Amino acid sequence: MGKEKKENNFSGSSFFCLVIFVGLSLFSFTACKTTRNLSVPSAVVPAKVNENNTLLSTIQEQTLQFETLSARMSVNLNFPENEMSSRVDLKMVKDSAFQLSVQPLLGIEVFRMELSKDSVKVIDRLNKRYVADNYTNLRGQTTVDFNFYNLQALFTNHLFMPGQKVLTEKQYNRFKVNMGTSESEIRIKDTMDLLYLFMAGNDGKLLSSQISAPEDKYILSWKYSDFSLNAGKLFPMQMAVDLTANGITKGSVEMHINKMQINIPLTMEFVIPAKYQRISLAQIIKSLSQKQ
Repeated sequence: MGKEKKENNFSGSSFFCLVIFVGLSLFSFTACKTTRNLSVPSAVVPAKVNENNTLLSTIQEQTLQFETLSARMSVNLNFPENEMSSRVDLKMVKDSAFQLSVQPLLGIEVFRMELSKDSVKVIDRLNKRYVADNYTNLRGQTTVDFNFYNLQALFTNHLFMPGQKVLTEKQYNRFKVNMGTSESEIRIKDTMDLLYLFMAGNDGKLLSSQISAPEDKYILSWKYSDFSLNAGKLFPMQMAVDLTANGITKGSVEMHINKMQINIPLTMEFVIPAKYQRISLAQIIKSLSQKQ
C-alpha cells in the first residue's frame, strides 16, 4: 500500500518540493525572523586559542578544494505524508553557480534548478512553469538573508562563516570551540541570532552542520558520512538533511553520491521555454506549507 502511494505521488508538485527543499532549505527560517533590533554579535575568544585555531586550520586543510564539481546522486525525499526517490545530477562552478537536475525516469529531466551568486531559477517541465528571481527580491518575500556561499559550503562539506564568502584565519576567534576526546563542537551566532553548530572530528573531518533559530523553533541539520578519498581529501558520499519546526519533522532528504568528478569542463545551460508560465518563489513556499 505504501509503495502504491509513493508511485501515485510521483508528480510534478512532489518533485517541485524536492528541488525547493534541497536547494533552498535556508528559506525555511522565514517565521523565526522578526522586526526586533539587530545587533552585531560580540567576538567569542576561546580559552585555548592556539588549540582551537589548530583544529579550525586542520578542518580547512582537510576539505576538498575544487574549481568545478559534478556528481550523480540517488536522492530520497521524505515529507510527513509523502515519500519519493529520484536520480539528481549536480553541477557546480565554485563561487559562481550550481545546478540540480531531477531525472526520475530513464534519465529524462523533469526539473532543473540553478542558484548563482545573485539569483535563483527553477524549471518545472511537467507543469510548464518556472521561477526566476534575484535574492534582493526574495528578501521581500522571505525574511532570511540568503547567502549563496553558505549553501555551497553545506553541499561541499566546508566550515563557513555565516553571511561571508570565505572563512579566514582572522575570523577563527569568532567561533567558540568545545574540545572533546575525539570530536569537537564549534559554535557561532549570526546577526539575526541564528546559531550555527558544527561537529568535527579532532582529525579535521567535518561531520555535521546545524542551523537553529532561537529556542530551537526551526532546526536545519546537515550530516555527512561514508567518507571517500577524492583528490587526496576525504569527501562524504552520503549526506542527510533534516528540517524540524517546534520539534516536529517537516521533511528530510538523503543524498547518496554514486559518482563524482572535480575540475572538469562543465556546460551550465539554462534555457526557459517561451510558453512556460512564470510563478514566484512565495507561491511555492505557500503551497509547501499548506501541503504539510
